[in-house]
Amino acid sequence: MPEFSFPLRTIHLDFHTGPDVPGVGADFDAEQFARTFKEAHVDSVTVFGTCHHGHAYYRTEHPCRHPNLAPGLDLTGAQVEALHRAGIRAPIYITGQINEYAANTHPEWLAVQPDGRHAKLMPRDVSPDQDQALHAGWQVLDMSSPYQDYLAEQIEEVLALYSPVDGIFLDMCWDQPSVSRWAVEGMMKRNLDPRIAEHRDRYAREVALAYMERFSGLVEQAGKGADHFGIWYNSRPKTNLHVEKKYLRRVEIEALPTGGWGYAYFPYVARYVRPLGLPTLTHTGRFFKSWGDNAGLKPAAALKYECCQALSQGMTGGIGDLLHPRGVPQPAVYELIGGVYAHVEACEPFVAGGVLHSQIALVVDPELGDNPGAAGLGASRALQQLQQQFDVVGPDARLDDYEVVLVAETTPVDEALLAKLRAYVSGGGGLILSGQAGFDEQGEPVLAEQGVAAGGASPFSHTFLRMAPAVAGGIPDYDHVTYETGFRMQPAAGAESLVGVVEPYFERHFARFSGHSYTPPAELSPWSAVVRNGSVITIALPILGLYGRHAVPVHRRLLGNCIDLLLPEPLVRATDAPSLLETTVVRSGPRTVVHLLCFARERRTDAYDHRVGQSSGLDIVEDAIPLVDQELAVKLPAGPRRAHLQPHGVDLPVDYRDGYAHVTVTVLDGHGMVVFDAE
Repeated sequence: MPEFSFPLRTIHLDFHTGPDVPGVGADFDAEQFARTFKEAHVDSVTVFGTCHHGHAYYRTEHPCRHPNLAPGLDLTGAQVEALHRAGIRAPIYITGQINEYAANTHPEWLAVQPDGRHAKLMPRDVSPDQDQALHAGWQVLDMSSPYQDYLAEQIEEVLALYSPVDGIFLDMCWDQPSVSRWAVEGMMKRNLDPRIAEHRDRYAREVALAYMERFSGLVEQAGKGADHFGIWYNSRPKTNLHVEKKYLRRVEIEALPTGGWGYAYFPYVARYVRPLGLPTLTHTGRFFKSWGDNAGLKPAAALKYECCQALSQGMTGGIGDLLHPRGVPQPAVYELIGGVYAHVEACEPFVAGGVLHSQIALVVDPELGDNPGAAGLGASRALQQLQQQFDVVGPDARLDDYEVVLVAETTPVDEALLAKLRAYVSGGGGLILSGQAGFDEQGEPVLAEQGVAAGGASPFSHTFLRMAPAVAGGIPDYDHVTYETGFRMQPAAGAESLVGVVEPYFERHFARFSGHSYTPPAELSPWSAVVRNGSVITIALPILGLYGRHAVPVHRRLLGNCIDLLLPEPLVRATDAPSLLETTVVRSGPRTVVHLLCFARERRTDAYDHRVGQSSGLDIVEDAIPLVDQELAVKLPAGPRRAHLQPHGVDLPVDYRDGYAHVTVTVLDGHGMVVFDAE
């Protein structure tokens, strides 16, 4: 193997193969297997030790070995050996809480729900009201049962067989509440009441942390003195990484947009994970839809967009594939992947060792986990579309390095965060409080520095915004509807109203209404929707959630104009850029690199997701959006020696003035990097 380094272009090679499938591994050819990945510019492949069916593909005497695996074939070991000969890393996948063989041979180990039914992971198109026993689905094991020892023995066996193992990928590791006899006994010992949901959740978290400590110890002990990636626990909430990172050497972000994650998920989570400082890879999939879409291929533009987005966030890319049961990678799949990875590989030298730069901290509630809701995703989308450079952080994060802090309306502002915000503002930082984040439970402003006199909650479901000149740029002169309610407030002495509130004639109800929808605007009220007091701006509306739920461009522009007041010199200015343009700024030694990503995402289908009880459409990316003569200004401390577009190899004329390097760039294929070399 070559000198150890974190992988750059990876494959997650699914191999969930049921016991009724014949000829498993029958056509496996080690040389052809490794050559496929080498030619596709892949440097790490996660291969399977066990799968969700609970079957093993390695050399073992355990009866869980796949019944139709070719006699004498150690498929896992042969794959690892072939990849290593080609200079490719080969971490090993082991299934976690999903294990059909263990569930069927030891049903007493299954997780039990409060209603007495066994927990089961069902496909999206199966309603919870349907009889789950009559539908194919994965049974869920209880990690407080003896299954944990069963799993530990499998991990130890794999570590012993292939030592030193490049890494372990343990899948399906969420907190699983249960009322099995082992879980109830464990809760009672900890003075927890199994009848209380919060206690069941707390115990599930304790069980997860305990097995993480145990399994991480096994991996570290087996790999002592060797370079390896450690163990990754998939399906855990990323926002608990500040606690769990002590068990990890790396982070992996599973983010297959068409598999239910959507295209807003990865940018949000990536920005939350970045400040933790652990090397991170993210994997999407080559599947047209979700995992297990065996014969589905997504468009090349979509795969390129997703991999380049990972690169632009300072992370390495991974693509999920599913190996055919007979053990032969599909040429069409690796033609697709190879084309994308060739582009990524050509980009890597310009950003190697780089650090992403952000000016804004978006403070979110870690308890929301990987489901930040409309406020978190709305904020992420809006800031991205405004070309602002930002991180997503928890309330305990260090704020001093940011020029502006934006607190989402869904973030509880407790005394600890208040003290931190006061210190930040007194030190000259700019602060924006959105909706509820600016007001306590009594409806009073949380900080005296807001310069706000509160008037309680608005009695109207719809009000209208009238912009003052300071925030009117790019917004039509019009009274713009809010669609949702907020707080009433007025500027105190010395503060300034940036947006006035026009209230309707009356609130609509069954006995009093006008027109098809909400009541029309009447006249300007004494209330303000946005108040500025020095470096603090209070927005009385949940503007981040508003944008997340309604996507009104005016709301995004208003947020952007407020940010401009506190951050007059953003890192990037992109004149008249498409809203889908994504930019990130990377500093790598004497270089400053700006990623430009521009692809068309279109909702072309719709479906009903019974698990969440709502419609869940499929966003398709099939085309890049050409950037033609796009004007770009990048804040630099001095004029650059050279500006060039990579990996296209095009030199760009550059004009440095007022602290900004100005270039005009054309990118036709969806992704390019403007590279500024310092003098």
